[in-house]
Amino acid sequence: MQAADRRPLRPFDFPPISWAWLLVSAMVIVLDWQTKQLASYYLQLYRPEEVFSWLNITLAHNYGAAFSFLADAGGWQRWFFVSLASVISVVLLVWLVRLPRREWATALGLALILGGAIGNVIDRVRLGYVVDFIDVHFGGWHYPAFNVADSAITCGVILLLVDAIVLSRRREGGSA
Repeated sequence: MQAADRRPLRPFDFPPISWAWLLVSAMVIVLDWQTKQLASYYLQLYRPEEVFSWLNITLAHNYGAAFSFLADAGGWQRWFFVSLASVISVVLLVWLVRLPRREWATALGLALILGGAIGNVIDRVRLGYVVDFIDVHFGGWHYPAFNVADSAITCGVILLLVDAIVLSRRREGGSA
């Protein structure tokens, strides 16, 4: 660890690259919002439009969390999920801006998760539900509908896992 990495950070004394990662988060938020707007405008609720034999575009409203968890809980879950995602977003933001430059994979993963979390929070606050529209299916099996924000969160988590399992060992000089 270099001496510059050990000095305490002041509130706005972030490595300059952290602002670039915030741009990635902002791009996820904008892309998520735009695609949800298009889906809401052009699609009818719960009416699938086939794109490929394994992919439909289907407008769905998710009042719960992942896989519609707590969707029928009576309404309290909306503000619970908004609060939870907001707290997690603040933690991710602090983690992101304090990362050393060499940890690009961690930063990218955090930026994707942050953008996706904020994208879904915007829906919950504005609409009371999350707009989903990507419907992947194989044979008779349907994966729950999802959106760009969910995809960004998933890719971010995968990247964090790869970083933790493979890339961090390389940074530390170990074998992968």
